[in-house]
Amino acid sequence: MDADENDSIVRLNVGGVEFATTVDTLCQRETESMLAVMFSGRHKLHMDKIKNAVFIDRDGTHFRHILNWLRDGVIPLLDPAAYTELQREAQFYQLNIFKEQLTVILSRKEEEEGKAEMTRSQVIKCIQSKRVRLRGVSLSGQNLSKLDLSGVDFSNANIGNTFFIRAKLIGANFCEAEADGANFHNANLSECSFIKAGMRGAVLAGALLQSANLQDAILSNSSFCNADLRSAHLQNADLSNANLSNAILEGANLKGARLYGANLKGANLQRAYLRDVDLRNTILDGANLGGANLQGASR
Repeated sequence: MDADENDSIVRLNVGGVEFATTVDTLCQRETESMLAVMFSGRHKLHMDKIKNAVFIDRDGTHFRHILNWLRDGVIPLLDPAAYTELQREAQFYQLNIFKEQLTVILSRKEEEEGKAEMTRSQVIKCIQSKRVRLRGVSLSGQNLSKLDLSGVDFSNANIGNTFFIRAKLIGANFCEAEADGANFHNANLSECSFIKAGMRGAVLAGALLQSANLQDAILSNSSFCNADLRSAHLQNADLSNANLSNAILEGANLKGARLYGANLKGANLQRAYLRDVDLRNTILDGANLGGANLQGASR
């Protein structure tokens, strides 16, 4: 299948609900999934001739979440029952990585139910009373989306699977925080510090991370799709298998960063510092490397 075919629009009818996407979206993240196999070009597809769409005999309720995850790695904010339903869909479509991520979220929610030291309402009261030091506090699994948490000290806090979607977190401190699976989708994280934070599988798609400090952070399997990381500090960060497609990394410092298996397709790496970085097995299709420092880099 050539590049034009990969970018071609595909129409799907999933149990009567219509969707539009591309072959590339369906195939690139999980190459062995049922969807990837269906659109590999090796199999005859079941077409709905009336709607001119590929028909999949499955409930379309959660398929939009599956598409969004295939696009940018974002796991939606859902209640446990809905996560369980979505997990069944992931199993049907043989999206093994997605299923594993959902399994981790569900197991952690079960373990941490009732263990969080502060609720969303308590955090809001804390902000209102100007007592905004949350160092070492457990906020695991809480929904702190859309709050203004600028300047808050979350260092050493447990924010695993916590939702910060569209939150304002300018200058917040997340140093050495436990943030595996945390969701910062479209959050404003300008000038934040994530030094030595554990952020495996975290979602930072569309986040604003200008001048953020992520040195020595563990960011493996995380999603930075379409994120703005201009002038960010990523020295020695573990970005293995991370999705940085279409991210803006102009002027970012990636010296010593681990990029094994990372996806930098379409990323803007102009004037980025990539000295001595091992770029083998890194996807760089369409990436802009103009003016980047690649001295000693392996490609």
